[in-house]
Amino acid sequence: MIKKILFPVDFSPSCTAMAPYVKRAADLFGARITLVHVFEPMDHGGFELIVRPPSEVIEEHTICARNKLDSFMVSDIPAGKCSRVLLSGNAGSQIVDYSKEGEFDLIVMPTHAGQFRRMLLGSTTARVLNDADCPVLTSQHAETIAPRLLEHREWVCAIGLSADSERVLRLASEAAAAARARLTLIHASPDSDPTLRDRLNLAEGGKPVEKPEVLRRLDALRKSAGSEATVRIAFGPVKEALLEAAQRSDADVLMIGRSPKPSARGRMRDLTYALVRDSPCPVLSV
Repeated sequence: MIKKILFPVDFSPSCTAMAPYVKRAADLFGARITLVHVFEPMDHGGFELIVRPPSEVIEEHTICARNKLDSFMVSDIPAGKCSRVLLSGNAGSQIVDYSKEGEFDLIVMPTHAGQFRRMLLGSTTARVLNDADCPVLTSQHAETIAPRLLEHREWVCAIGLSADSERVLRLASEAAAAARARLTLIHASPDSDPTLRDRLNLAEGGKPVEKPEVLRRLDALRKSAGSEATVRIAFGPVKEALLEAAQRSDADVLMIGRSPKPSARGRMRDLTYALVRDSPCPVLSV
């Protein structure tokens, strides 16, 4: 399912910390990695244009960017296992356009905290999450957590009951099957339904005393998507319930859905931003 991985790099510590996740994904799926660096050719001090013509400044910046890209993490990601592409312009736009032109199956990139709400993920990461067509793996905490061993494959997928839920579940099931990972579906139920918790108690023999409507709909969704994943109900505010469930599951990755098509508001929503920002494990948005 995943054969081509795009790894945008800016040489920052958080970017370096994402490299183990890139390598893990490549090992899991037998995929090839492409490193891409986007630089701004006219990003220079005004003094440079006084002493040299713009063409020389651009050429020097291009050579410098190429040298940094070619030498970045060569021992961890050898040239024989990846391609390295240099682009110029706006980072977010170039990454999105290149991912579509190259028909990449997955983008892996870190997040960068900032001062304003939109910058909580970093403007480039936010742009990619909003506009990219393929799944995007991100992590806010790449510098403080480490990927699990390849043998540890616990994936959780946040699943709702919207019109897009079947698409998300199909992608999650296919990816988990390809990675030979155990997939658990987490459905968040707000506290507004206090009786649901009691009605989910199991009777003798392991079958529900009463199957609420939410479980019937989740079962139907699983059957429609051809998934055999375990379903769990998490109670409480949606974000907190999902994050706690991911923490308790000791998950390698939390999978969430993005809108399949961009709109005036973009693919991302406030809840999705919050999950990406606060998740204890990397988030794969599909």
